[in-house]
Amino acid sequence: MSATKQVIDYDRIGKKGFPRHYAALGLEPPMKTVPVEAGEPVIEHPGLNPVDVYRLETQALIDAKASERQYDSGATLASYVNSTIEQWATEAQVFVAWRDAVWLYALAELDKVQKGQRDQPSVADFLAELPAFEWPDALISQSE
Repeated sequence: MSATKQVIDYDRIGKKGFPRHYAALGLEPPMKTVPVEAGEPVIEHPGLNPVDVYRLETQALIDAKASERQYDSGATLASYVNSTIEQWATEAQVFVAWRDAVWLYALAELDKVQKGQRDQPSVADFLAELPAFEWPDALISQSE
């Protein structure tokens, strides 16, 4: 599930300007990106700046990875790093190392975008660039 969504920016066009006028002219209305909470876009939000969109989507990817193993979030999974249950501790240690690598890469690349050192990728392309994650049991079975 995405952490952000594109919605029509009614603050810029007014409710009467859409859809009639834009449709009649064959134009797309102005859009804004807003956060999603409880599965619904927060329409009244003024719109996220591009860095916040990437930040929210990166965190959503991290949390989604944790939910694959029934953890509530990445923060919950990371809290098991010193668990007395070996499997949970191992999962948390591998996860935390991956999470750190993801954020190091994401922040460095977003800094390059802001400095004009690279083109701004789409969110989907950016997420695809992030380091891959493998659960510890997949790593163990490959080494045997």
